[in-house]
Amino acid sequence: MPDNLFSLPDPISIPVEGVEATYPVGRIFCVGRNYAAHAAEMGNEVDREAPFYFTKSAPNAVLSGATVPYPPGTENFHHEMELAVAIGKSVFRANSAEAMEAVYAYGCALDMTRRDLQIRERNKQRPWDLGKDLENGTVFAPLTRSADWAPSDSKRIHLSVNGEVRQDATLEELIWKIDEIICHLSGFYHLRPGDLILTGTPAGVGPVQAGDVLEGGIDGLQPISLSLAP
Repeated sequence: MPDNLFSLPDPISIPVEGVEATYPVGRIFCVGRNYAAHAAEMGNEVDREAPFYFTKSAPNAVLSGATVPYPPGTENFHHEMELAVAIGKSVFRANSAEAMEAVYAYGCALDMTRRDLQIRERNKQRPWDLGKDLENGTVFAPLTRSADWAPSDSKRIHLSVNGEVRQDATLEELIWKIDEIICHLSGFYHLRPGDLILTGTPAGVGPVQAGDVLEGGIDGLQPISLSLAP
């Protein structure tokens, strides 16, 4: 077999609580408008017929604790705190039980967004890639295995910027629950280990600036942080 012309960066891997090995990131699927209050604050209605998705690239992801530059091309850079679901077993056209059996772990994540570009492209009925799939634009905290944590409705999800609470909700507000998302998404893709699903963000999203420090959490999971370089 001939050699490759060049080498690609190694894929990012996420630490797993209590496990020496790390979880390599393959595909990243994101659920849009999965909290009604967030959809409303963005001037949108929730489509309750089925969830919808966009994707983000694994090479653009970073780990919690990173310091990253303010991204180019935007004047309205937003935080979105999310619950991430890590797939650990191949599944296709899953039922509810199979969907939950396919979950390896859960974790906190940030879906950072060039909001002005997302809205501009959305208004022109064009893809959101410039707004969503940006370098350093997905952040993952260490994962907790599904045997050690469950996404019950009472779990709090929150995010602060420079110590000021911006997002504060519970997982009860999820419109599409974890099993429903996996059942639906696995009707279109053969989900496999390495796939991560970001399940949407609650209300309270807003802009961040160079020098800001973001800290978030979900009850029982490892916290997440991100610093924007001055």
